[in-house]
Amino acid sequence: MSDDAVVRPRPDAAVTLRPASGGRVEGGFWGARQRVNREVTIPLGGERIRESGAFTNLELAALERTGGAGGEHQGKVFADSDVYKWLEAVAWERGRAEDESLARSYDEAVRVVAAAQRPDGYLHTHTQLTGRPPYSDLASSHELYCAGHLMQAAVAGRRATGDATLLGVAARFADHLVKDLPGDALDGHPEVETGLAELYRETGVRPYLDLAARMITGRGHERLPLKGHHGPGIRQDRVPLRAATAVEGHAVRAMYLAAGAADVAAETSDRGLLDALERQWLDMVATRTYLTGGLGSVWYGEQFGGPHELAPETAYCETCAAIGSVQWSWRMLLATGAARYADLMERTLHNAVLPGISLAGDRFFYVNALRVRAGANPDDRRAAARGRQDWYGTACCPPNAMRLLSSLGHYLATRDDEGVQLHLYANGTIRAGDVLLEVETDYPWDGRVEIVVRETPDLPWTLALRIPAWADGTAGVNGEPANPGYHRVRRAWRPGDRVTLDLAVRPRLTAAVPRLDVARGHVAVERGPLVYCLEQVDHPGVIVDDLCLAGPDLRDGAPLPGLPAEVVPVLARGRAHAHREEDGGFPYRTATAPREPEHAGPVELTFVPYHTWANRGAGPMTIWAPMH
Repeated sequence: MSDDAVVRPRPDAAVTLRPASGGRVEGGFWGARQRVNREVTIPLGGERIRESGAFTNLELAALERTGGAGGEHQGKVFADSDVYKWLEAVAWERGRAEDESLARSYDEAVRVVAAAQRPDGYLHTHTQLTGRPPYSDLASSHELYCAGHLMQAAVAGRRATGDATLLGVAARFADHLVKDLPGDALDGHPEVETGLAELYRETGVRPYLDLAARMITGRGHERLPLKGHHGPGIRQDRVPLRAATAVEGHAVRAMYLAAGAADVAAETSDRGLLDALERQWLDMVATRTYLTGGLGSVWYGEQFGGPHELAPETAYCETCAAIGSVQWSWRMLLATGAARYADLMERTLHNAVLPGISLAGDRFFYVNALRVRAGANPDDRRAAARGRQDWYGTACCPPNAMRLLSSLGHYLATRDDEGVQLHLYANGTIRAGDVLLEVETDYPWDGRVEIVVRETPDLPWTLALRIPAWADGTAGVNGEPANPGYHRVRRAWRPGDRVTLDLAVRPRLTAAVPRLDVARGHVAVERGPLVYCLEQVDHPGVIVDDLCLAGPDLRDGAPLPGLPAEVVPVLARGRAHAHREEDGGFPYRTATAPREPEHAGPVELTFVPYHTWANRGAGPMTIWAPMH
């Protein structure tokens, strides 16, 4: 079986780094999450997707194609994509370790998908079962969006298992698109661009890449018909990508488009397109990204707001947007080699992707708010105040998280002509050509990372270790200071050689820039790559809304009941705001001069990693706390 990377640029692509040929997580923080994903989340996802009718749609389309009666389509127009994302997760899991049950589930699903495909290659069950002409409503139909996820699942199946059955289905669909898709056609939800680029990498069929490039160039000219109150920006069709200075519109669509554009830029050596993407990425990080790495501050349209419009309690931060951000940053990392992209990947993975899945792996957040007030309205099923849910009618996030966790090992390292680069730290092994590394670490709970050389060529090569931006002035490699960026060690290596990276994983306070007015006078607690929060369950007798930090002294705490023993809480001195009865219940007073708030007395504050919140029951929570 192959264990090639999620993104595998072709040899002549304009990239700075290439994925290592194999990364494997074994135990530790991420190993535990992969185990739960494999044993709980993926089997559960298969059941939920079948219950939603998505598999039935494929079976009905297959029946209709062979002259049967067919039937009514069930669920959303994009239900096919749930099957494809789940299939991709299963494929990567089979690549990690083969399993009869996984193989049987995969083969059965692939057979149903193949049977549903029309003889001309077209495949979209909603269109097939409703009798609507293909491509007649691309602004809303998600036909090409589903095609993109099919292509990514097919490439994963080929790379992880060697099986080309699904790849044949995807290639026939892509051939149909190249031949029959109208020349100016665009899907309202980008995704097919990435699928076409990956399919090109796997098959070498150049028209697939050319079609993706055509779609990238065609966007931004207001060609998609408007629906409802939204303008063209919601679908990234207002400004051509090469001219854009910022991301806008639906956050998930923006991330998928940017990832596909990065693929096209790399494979076509389009420096102008890559420069535009760098410009947009930098603006997004500076003005539209939450502390967690989450994206999307506006519920209406699931979209980006304006610069620094990052209110914590109304944060949308869809789990899919975080996953799309990881995909885009990974491609930018390959293209440029800049550490900032890996920094955002690490922040997003720990604090914007992981909160979307319960520690047990069986419940999910669609929306990831950074604050839940006491008495918050839980009317919408997506509302964080309701806690994680067992599934959603729009179920894009759970299978998306499944495929990312299953493929996580591919994101750990890269290689170039000089040597090997480690970007994310996880217990396991890295295979990069004729180099084999073993990584031993309890990161992110502990900052020591031991890298042991197990296999090496005789010639000298360079080992580059990413020093996160948060570790400025506190990191060391083999006892020598190391600055943020990549610390490089070049030498002739021998099996058994060891390099020790020390990152000062200890609690620290973080403040926002003044323009982020919703956080003025507030601080957040971070520890290593993890963002922390105050959760109601740890503060009986007071309301989280009333708590404030009394000083900068932070310390590690003992394990907490209900959370895994390895989770490190952070303790601090705090106070609770006092309430005055003479206010009469009206929350406003005449302003005279600034004065110190009144407090009811000292409180010990307990901060827990944000990704662990709502695993002991839903309740008030906040990342930002006032400091008085």
